[in-house]
Amino acid sequence: MEEETPTIKVSFRVGETIRIIEGPFADFMGVVDELYPDRGKVRLLVSFFGRETPVEMDFLQVERI
Repeated sequence: MEEETPTIKVSFRVGETIRIIEGPFADFMGVVDELYPDRGKVRLLVSFFGRETPVEMDFLQVERI
């Protein structure tokens, strides 16, 4: 018997600004740099002390503005 892998519908796009709602970076804003729908993750560029830092988050930890 074969199992189907679940598919995730991604509503984010590269270059879009989104808010982190969970985890150590909660309430920070970030710009979507890369999407990993197969892993359920998104890489954001978050500004810390004037430098953009890449941060990898789960889709459930971020939301559209």
